[in-house]
Amino acid sequence: MHIYLNYNTSHNCFYTTFSQQAHLPFPEREREKEMENLWRAATGQEPNPEDYSGIEFWSNPERSGWLTKQGDYIKTWRRRWFVLKQGKLFWFKDPSSAASSSSVPRGVISVSTCLTVKGAEDLLHKASAFELSTPHSTMFFIADNDKDKEDWINSIGRAIVLGSRSHAASEVIDYHQSQSKSQSAAT
Repeated sequence: MHIYLNYNTSHNCFYTTFSQQAHLPFPEREREKEMENLWRAATGQEPNPEDYSGIEFWSNPERSGWLTKQGDYIKTWRRRWFVLKQGKLFWFKDPSSAASSSSVPRGVISVSTCLTVKGAEDLLHKASAFELSTPHSTMFFIADNDKDKEDWINSIGRAIVLGSRSHAASEVIDYHQSQSKSQSAAT
């Protein structure tokens, strides 16, 4: 018996079907990849080009290197090439996938939306693990060693702080502008 996951576009939902037909089996990794791609397409999880336009991630990143990332929906671990630049964390299949202006990331996280980055060895029971939390989700990563883990935590932490400072500065400017406008209107 075979179980298939299908997507119904008119009802915007997934459903399963069962079949006794003989099909050529996919290798397990290919099946996971296919399911992940289907889920991404159905839920609009493909990176939006607006999320990374104007950022030359292929040139002089603040930090880049290998991390193993847990999938968002299918909780498998995949080794990916990560690039941190201008407050965005990008990931690619490998370094060559991030090497040119025509490269398309597999994912992008705006670090300014992140609340915390911290070690997660105790939670995951895996060495060199850390987590990155946003208001809506927590992502888990495993570095190759403890030094790389600490370097990534420090780099992402700095980017979070810089993002929050620039956000706070824009709020102060908005506050001052709204104050001067209300004072002008009162006179």
